[in-house]
Amino acid sequence: MPEGPEIRRAADRIEQQIGGRVVDDAWFAFPELAEQAASLIGVRVLRVDTRGKAMLIGFADQRVLYSHNQLYGVWKLHKEDKPPSTRRSLRVRLTTEGRCASLYSASDISLWHEDNLAEHPFLSRLGPDLLSQAVTPLQVQQRLSLKQFHRRSLGALLLDQGFVAGLGNYLRSEILFYAQCHPKQRPVDLTEQQRQQLAVCIIETTRQAYEQAGVTNKQSWIEQAIAVGEPRRQWRFSVFERAGLGCHRCGQVIERMMVGSRRLYWCPGCQSNTP
Repeated sequence: MPEGPEIRRAADRIEQQIGGRVVDDAWFAFPELAEQAASLIGVRVLRVDTRGKAMLIGFADQRVLYSHNQLYGVWKLHKEDKPPSTRRSLRVRLTTEGRCASLYSASDISLWHEDNLAEHPFLSRLGPDLLSQAVTPLQVQQRLSLKQFHRRSLGALLLDQGFVAGLGNYLRSEILFYAQCHPKQRPVDLTEQQRQQLAVCIIETTRQAYEQAGVTNKQSWIEQAIAVGEPRRQWRFSVFERAGLGCHRCGQVIERMMVGSRRLYWCPGCQSNTP
């Protein structure tokens, strides 16, 4: 599943494609949306935003198109007269000035008034979005101390969208490595300085993944990894996908474990502290 940085980058591309333009045509696969398609014609697309892994396309009439890619959804951008060649099922198509943004394969799609958006069952449970909202390290640090979070293992907590929105599997491994925290540690086990460092890593690693198209590794380590022949799926990360390889920082062999039925990569040397 795409994580917050990938969804935010997709939103940027969609905004470049149709943002600020008037809808000339709208098409929806689902009947409850199809009956509203005509009412979007002539309405301007004001903005394209994200909350975690959800896409929010806002219109000038205060309606918002919510979509969640889940595992298989994908947005494709194209000219109106050149639809993409794909076997995927078309779910949404918005056309402005001959430019199209088309959503394929997703099933979680709905149209809301912006005044009621906070009532959406998924959005209402989300924590702050690290890429679409002005979130500070202090705010993240304070959330680590909240009763519902402070006794949960970090390996599980960093996948909880109610803690902060947009984190996923690769970001979890990378954040814990940079913060030098063991996945089984809990916020309550950390010193204040460690919580500060973790909060900084949560924000900085996520923003780097957004700015560098999913690359979370340090440039000097990337150069070393490329020099020994590592493929991109490995050199783009510091620990994720690197089980059996040496840690860039300390040289110990990166290990893989399962946390919450999902794989997590970590360094026994750099992340040796356990509760």
